[in-house]
Amino acid sequence: MIDAKKPLRVLMSEGSSTSGREAITILGLAGHHVEVCDPSRWCLARYSRFVRKYHHCPPLRSDPAGYLGFVERLLTSRHFDVLLPTHEQGFLFARAAARLTSHAGLALPDFASYREVHSKAGFSRLLDQLGLPQPPTRIVRSAEELRDGLRFPSVVKTSVGTASRGVWFVRDAGDLNRALYDLESAGDLAGEVLVQDLITGTVEKAQSVFCHGTLIGFHAYRQIAAGVGGGEAIKESVSRPAIGAALERIGAHLGWHGALSVDVIMPLDSATPLLIDCNPRLVEPMNAYQSGTDLVDLLLRLSLGETPAPLGESRAGVRTHLAMQALLGSASRDGTRRDLIRECGRIAAGEGLYRGSAEELTPLRLDWLSAVPLGMTAALLLASPPIAASLARGGFGAHLLDRGSIAKIEGEDFLHDPSARRPGESRDP
Repeated sequence: MIDAKKPLRVLMSEGSSTSGREAITILGLAGHHVEVCDPSRWCLARYSRFVRKYHHCPPLRSDPAGYLGFVERLLTSRHFDVLLPTHEQGFLFARAAARLTSHAGLALPDFASYREVHSKAGFSRLLDQLGLPQPPTRIVRSAEELRDGLRFPSVVKTSVGTASRGVWFVRDAGDLNRALYDLESAGDLAGEVLVQDLITGTVEKAQSVFCHGTLIGFHAYRQIAAGVGGGEAIKESVSRPAIGAALERIGAHLGWHGALSVDVIMPLDSATPLLIDCNPRLVEPMNAYQSGTDLVDLLLRLSLGETPAPLGESRAGVRTHLAMQALLGSASRDGTRRDLIRECGRIAAGEGLYRGSAEELTPLRLDWLSAVPLGMTAALLLASPPIAASLARGGFGAHLLDRGSIAKIEGEDFLHDPSARRPGESRDP
């Protein structure tokens, strides 16, 4: 068995997400050899001294079979100890696990379990089945059902979507009409749509790692300040045994293997956390790392076939921030150039909410190349603050799934697609 404490050769499934970029820093600080494949030549991972090699690959969204074939050929032609899915590529890898695990270590549950929690509707049904708390939720399949099942204020969500894609906050009839227009234009009403009561409270997130249904790592943090698109600009670690217990039940029920994260609302009028979303992966693992819980290392150990001992509880009160998210958030809230300059000053000086906080996405002292995307973001926002919305949409790129690519991957003949053939196989049927 390979020793996870020795430097490993790790292939990252993408390099565009904030979660993937933070995992790169953790892997690099541990001395591992990191390579990245991504359809964008200008992804965040290109600006890290910890990335040894970048591989330009087909887009997961429009060509999942081509992406799978590319990854498999890469695993065959170059030696890697671990294939690390950091975003929605896990959906594809779980489907094709038998093809991939012969080339590199991979920690994922079975495809049926992955698919159940990847779907917002599937996760909501699972919570009902397990008797776990969530906001009052209705699942609808038409515009008529949506109108009839909605009460103001509500949150409307497509069953498939990540990074706040496919989410509408509906507080009045005007919001409802806009949501219906967007849903019908995108064809999303052909599938399941969730309608949840909008609960006032604090947004929190929790991350966990399971070994064949046993919880071995857990971390939670709360949002101190929002960025753009619902993401966190500043976060602080918290102790949340109740959320850990809920995750433990979910993971045990599914026999989960690998990473699992949830979004939670802590209501202002109740001490009961309400689960509102699930991601079958780690989400921005640097706050956990700074709090003494290295969930990325746990995933490496699982990928190599180890059975790691459970980690202790994270330190509470550890504050971290993402400067890029903070600047994008300030600009998206109609911030002026003066507001942005003041925010830059507070970040640089560690003042206000940034006092005692560590940068987690672009850690300049550890990785000088990360100054490039941060500096470019600041320059573009100072030139035109309204550009924040379009810059944020750049993160919802070709490395993510949509309904079409999910349908292809779920298709009975997907693994027989010539584009996803094994190395050396003929393109002919």
